[in-house]
Amino acid sequence: MAVVTMRQLLESGVHFGHQTRRWNPKMKRFIFTERNGIYIIDLQQSLTDIDRAFEFVKETVAHGGNILFVGTKKQAQESIAEQAQRVGMPYVNERWLGGMLTNFGTVHKRLQRLKELEQVDFDDVAGSGFTKKELLMQRRERDKLARTLGGIRDMAKIPSAVWIVDTKKEHLAVAEARKLHIPVVAILDTNCDPDEVDYRIPGNDDAIRAVSLLTRVIADAAAEGLVARHGGGGAAPTAEEPLAEWERELLAAHEADQSATASVVAADAPAADVAAAEQTAGVTHDAQEVAEAAEAAEETPGVDVAGPDTTQVADNSVAAEDAKAAEAAPSAETEQA
Repeated sequence: MAVVTMRQLLESGVHFGHQTRRWNPKMKRFIFTERNGIYIIDLQQSLTDIDRAFEFVKETVAHGGNILFVGTKKQAQESIAEQAQRVGMPYVNERWLGGMLTNFGTVHKRLQRLKELEQVDFDDVAGSGFTKKELLMQRRERDKLARTLGGIRDMAKIPSAVWIVDTKKEHLAVAEARKLHIPVVAILDTNCDPDEVDYRIPGNDDAIRAVSLLTRVIADAAAEGLVARHGGGGAAPTAEEPLAEWERELLAAHEADQSATASVVAADAPAADVAAAEQTAGVTHDAQEVAEAAEAAEETPGVDVAGPDTTQVADNSVAAEDAKAAEAAPSAETEQA
């Protein structure tokens, strides 16, 4: 079954590219035609590339990897945060800080600082041991860190792959990922460079509906990978990485669906068993009737419906005539004497 249909892509406006004067010649092979000064993207190639990217993300997550969702433009901020949170993946939807991947050691220290500030009760001035001004400064620091690093606060290591919306705007993220040999999955508009992306999806990266649709597809792939990972289809979770609450909810929903399917099958099974039992009983009853008829035929002497044997009747007549002749012979001898 296809991950997404051609109709969904058309309704979301994935086929609209940029103006003809704003294009990258390397994208020529992904362009279907030009209409009213705007390039139209070949959605047949988009469907093929979507399936390829879907399988890659699914296998990556199933084997214990994680996907970093990146999209800082206004059209992508909401969908990036929503879909990443749905599957428990890290995301960046505000501002990409230089070195977020290549200098992850320093970024990780800032994440630890963020977690420390989140433990502070800024309303309890007397019990905190800080002055009002110090608490105010710490609150501002916490808000700033939460805004820029809140999406990756639980990311303990470099991601296994990166999903990027608009590679031209997120050129820093693309450059850092390529430097660290991290696979890049991204939407390619007609003004992008396809050589920078490992798993490309030709499409519109400016329309909210198009970005939301493609981001949801990647999130669905990650969700299926999580189910395969914890269902025995991938690497088992380690003791250092226990199941998070969102993972438990996802697995519980999957198990509930399987239980519902099993109950429906179990409900249909008794009806099939009853039908089979009735059929077997009917066959057994017919066999018993045949056996009783055979026994009755053996106990009753056979009746010759064709009548007496004519040969036997003739023999009986000859014997009677001989007996009469024998009786007549002594009588004749007595008369002569």
